Amino acid sequence: MLRSLTFSAPFFLLLAVLVDVSSAEDTRPNILYIMSDDHAAHAIGAYGSRLATLDPTPNIDRLAREGILFENAFCTNAICSPSRACVITGQYDHTNGAYDLSGRIEPERQFLPIEMKKAGYQTAMIGKWHLKEEPAAFDFYTVLPGQGSYHDPEFRVRGDKGWPKDLISFEGKHSSDAITDIALDWFENERDPEKPFFLMHHYKAPHDYFEHAHRYDNYLADVDIPQPDNLWLENQPKFGSLATRGYNDELVPHIGTSIGVRNPRRSYADDLPRMFPQDFPPDYDPSKMTPAEIKTMAYNVYLRKYLRCVKGIDDNLGRLFAYLEEKGLMDNTVIIYTGDQGFMLGEHDYQDKRWMYEEAMRMPFLVRYPKTIKAGTRTDAIVENVDYAPTMLDFAGVETPDYMQGRSFKSICETGAEPGGWKQEAYYRYWMHMAHHDNPGHVGIRTKQYKLIFYYGCDYQGGYRTPPAWELYDLKKDPNEIVNQYDNPEYAEVVADLKPRLAALRKRVGDTGEDYPKAEAVIQEFWDYDGEDRAKAIEISNQFLEVRRAELAKRKKG
Repeated sequence: MLRSLTFSAPFFLLLAVLVDVSSAEDTRPNILYIMSDDHAAHAIGAYGSRLATLDPTPNIDRLAREGILFENAFCTNAICSPSRACVITGQYDHTNGAYDLSGRIEPERQFLPIEMKKAGYQTAMIGKWHLKEEPAAFDFYTVLPGQGSYHDPEFRVRGDKGWPKDLISFEGKHSSDAITDIALDWFENERDPEKPFFLMHHYKAPHDYFEHAHRYDNYLADVDIPQPDNLWLENQPKFGSLATRGYNDELVPHIGTSIGVRNPRRSYADDLPRMFPQDFPPDYDPSKMTPAEIKTMAYNVYLRKYLRCVKGIDDNLGRLFAYLEEKGLMDNTVIIYTGDQGFMLGEHDYQDKRWMYEEAMRMPFLVRYPKTIKAGTRTDAIVENVDYAPTMLDFAGVETPDYMQGRSFKSICETGAEPGGWKQEAYYRYWMHMAHHDNPGHVGIRTKQYKLIFYYGCDYQGGYRTPPAWELYDLKKDPNEIVNQYDNPEYAEVVADLKPRLAALRKRVGDTGEDYPKAEAVIQEFWDYDGEDRAKAIEISNQFLEVRRAELAKRKKG
């Protein structure tokens, strides 16, 4: 015989609260943020580039097919540490202080995992970190030291010796395989099933020099990789400016490292045969080849090695997605795939990133979450990497903190439509003037149709000058950025509109120049770019040419 039970009103109120809390926790998604190093959007099949027919990324393409693809996702500074700092802080680099590769984000400023943890998420960081300080704001981390190694990688872990002394190694493993192994092990042995998780899963690949796993040695070996339309500079005489070419093209060999033999200081035509002779024919002899033949050979080796690294990432994501499906986690996880910036894959005969040109500035950004994101959605809404943290926090039910400069685009993910007042321009600033890959310092604005770039051409202290100049590209008529329209009278109104917009945008995001006033003085001096400014720019071009020639002579002698 059942006893009759009576409960007080406070009991039912408590029960209702518990049910509400449990329901809220059960519906919060897990968040998996996957980021590869230097993976350009045009090396992903879903973006439909010249490389799509090679089908290098079927698992990444799945995210686009079953989620949303962003056509206009941009980094604000196309270099590793600054881009990662933007993502982890939700701030522009002049705010978070990570201007260049020396950038560091201390644990108390690792805002994204801090806010996720406060919201009740279990947090983990696995793979390439590259922000100097210990990623201590995460509950769990296993990260590569600095750039890390492709083969037999070591990882820094939390341990008794203290950062950065505790290490684990993966002998005989490729880094992409090891990073995935670590993540799968975390899911099996570290994940708390009572909490939603926030995992940052970062691959080192395909950062140069593209040391892929050996199982891909023959992948694409017999394929001539499709070339970009703008690979050959002789076919684009109106590309660039005094800043990137010199007054009479005298700086063409010295601005931007090259695929072919254009740049005598650094090129893939020199580096790749020296580092990877096995990827070249046994009888390879550049002394018996034309510059065009050398460039074509270097381009094919470069792209094959790059795409082999990409293939390794995609195959490993297949492993990761299979695990999530097996454990019933796939559809309750917001899965994001991106790169820390784009990469030049031969365009304009440039290597690396750093440029504001489309191939480097654009980031792939794909999101799959079938509960709220319609499959097969595409959007041309402009988003920046400072917006990524607010968006992920929004998916976790967290309001964007006041100290973050980015804005959530969760509603765009879910509707494909821009909310009222959404940004119509992206900001860009590259600070590492002429470092590593011979890219001049520059700043600019990117709208849906136009890109205005100002190469101010100096280091932080206003020194080591290269000629200043402006470039304007009409991306609807000229998506490959072959014709600089800055001095075209037909675009005078566009320039007159974009220059003040760029000045206002700089002010709005807080890039006032107060941090490096000598560089800012150069920007302001040449902003108008009248006849006197242009004459002085030509003088600077001639002076820099002499400096570069002296450097090359010293290098050759040494």
